[in-house]
Amino acid sequence: MRVLLADKLAPMVAGRLQDLGAEVVVQPELSGEALTAALGAHDPAVLVVRSTKVTAADIAAARGLSLIVRAGAGVNTIDLEAASNRGVYVANCPGKNASAVAELTIGHLVNLDRRIADNVAQLREGRWNKKGFGGARGLRGRTLAVLGCGTIGREVIARALALGMRVRAWSRSLTDELAEDLDIERAATPEEAVEGADAVSVHLALTPETRGRVGESIFGRMKPGAYFINTSRGEVVDQEALLRALDANDLRAGLDVFAVEPSSGEASFDDPIARHPSVYGTHHIGASTVEAAEAVGEEVVHIVDAYAHGRVIPNCVNLASESEATHQLVVRHQDRVGVLAGVLDVLREAGINVQEMQNIVFSGGEAACARIEIVGEPGPDTLKRINAHEAVYDASVTPKDA
Repeated sequence: MRVLLADKLAPMVAGRLQDLGAEVVVQPELSGEALTAALGAHDPAVLVVRSTKVTAADIAAARGLSLIVRAGAGVNTIDLEAASNRGVYVANCPGKNASAVAELTIGHLVNLDRRIADNVAQLREGRWNKKGFGGARGLRGRTLAVLGCGTIGREVIARALALGMRVRAWSRSLTDELAEDLDIERAATPEEAVEGADAVSVHLALTPETRGRVGESIFGRMKPGAYFINTSRGEVVDQEALLRALDANDLRAGLDVFAVEPSSGEASFDDPIARHPSVYGTHHIGASTVEAAEAVGEEVVHIVDAYAHGRVIPNCVNLASESEATHQLVVRHQDRVGVLAGVLDVLREAGINVQEMQNIVFSGGEAACARIEIVGEPGPDTLKRINAHEAVYDASVTPKDA
């Protein structure tokens, strides 16, 4: 099994994968045509990336590619349709960088209140301005609105509560029971969550429904002078609406992500929002800690280990959620070479497609039971042919909804 590491990962990852028996090719910083060429040259079974885009051309370049691991949360940089069409698993490592992102979020929150970055800048310019910076509001007793209560959102909530803040949150998955367990207030809508809040922190996954969701309706309901933080995805925020709100509502914003970011680690960046005097930006570094890198690296090894040993692949995101199967064929048979091949031949000749299949061997290794999910009901003749096999004890079929 060959694994191509196309991004910089924790140092232990390559060695741990070699311990699994993998041949590991380490070529960090691959992207674009260079990635396509490397996939064609090495033909790996597994590709591991972080933020690098993986296109349909990349996926087609490696005939043996069967697993792509995104060493981070989300898979928006990978062409899922192309991967699914070629039967390539795509898995990610959700939640492993949650603490790191939550820590940066709280850092932004404290900075927006205390303007630490401006303090540092003026001191480095040789200026002493205690009078100008001495009017922070303080966070204790203030209300933080959290949009999105996944793993990162919950980590932020825990830290905000430790600071003595009140938390009001909205998430599609947030129930009254969970809100009570978290010791927070549940809002029915994002707009309700931000109403009157002193600060707002966004932790939404990027989906077609969330793209640009944080816009005029959100900023228009925020308290004048409130703090706005986004460490999730730049695309979930209507950046033009945010720019207008910074001036109209006197907001301060802490942003780790932007609508359009450079694809490389170092590049020029001329986005007007980053130059706005009320914006305190960081360079999409939320997950960039040693602790997070090691946690993600451990999950990468875990996923590849499962793949190498034929187990269910953790965090796989592109398997069908619903099967087209209409019936289940159950075949009890002797555990012998060619028995299932013969059953599948009969199904093929009958024009019946197999969706999923599981074969369970009983103790002693003499008998097994195959459960085969199929599209269409086998006729009496088809069942008769399967039952006629000398190594088949019994074959029966039932509708899936029976």
